Amino acid sequence: MMDYRKIIDKYYPAGLPLRDIYMQHCRSVADLALEINARSAHPLSESLVEAAAMLHDIGIVATYAPGIECRGAAPYLTHGLLGADILRCEGAGEELARVAERHTGSGLTAREIVEAGMPLPAIDLLPETWLERLVCYADKFYSKSGSMKRKDIPDVERQMARYGEASLRRFRELQTLF
Repeated sequence: MMDYRKIIDKYYPAGLPLRDIYMQHCRSVADLALEINARSAHPLSESLVEAAAMLHDIGIVATYAPGIECRGAAPYLTHGLLGADILRCEGAGEELARVAERHTGSGLTAREIVEAGMPLPAIDLLPETWLERLVCYADKFYSKSGSMKRKDIPDVERQMARYGEASLRRFRELQTLF
C-alpha cells in the first residue's frame, strides 16, 4: 500500500494552519474508524482503514472555506470529488478515491444533488463498500471547526436532519451497521 503521508505532505505542507486542522480532523476520524473496525466481525486491514480515513478530505485544499483556512476556488461541497481526482492522479487507487468522493454527509443521491442545486454532477455519491461506509460514519463525529471534539449521536442526528429525512435515515442505517 502507498504511503498516505506523502500525499498529505504534498498538498498540506508543514507550517500551514490548514495542515494542522486537516491532520487533527483526519486523525480523529481514523482513530474512530480503527476502533470500530477492530470490533467488526470481519475487520479490514488496519493500514487500509487508516489510509482511507487520513485521505478522505484531501480535496479540501482546493476549496474555499476561510473559516477552516481553505483558500482554493472551488465550493467546499465539491471537496469529495476533488479529493477523488487527486487520489486517482497520485495513484492511490480506486478504493481510496471512492471513499473521498462518497463520504459527504451520509452520502448524496443524484436527486438530492439536483433538487438542492448542489454544484455537483447529478450522480449518486452514496457509500457502498464497508470501507466507504466506515469512513463516512466516523467522519460525522468530527468537525474541522470549533472545538473539534467528538460529537455525540444526538448532535450528529440533528446535523443530519438539517439536510433532510433521507440524510438522517442513511446516518441511522450506518449507526445500526456500526
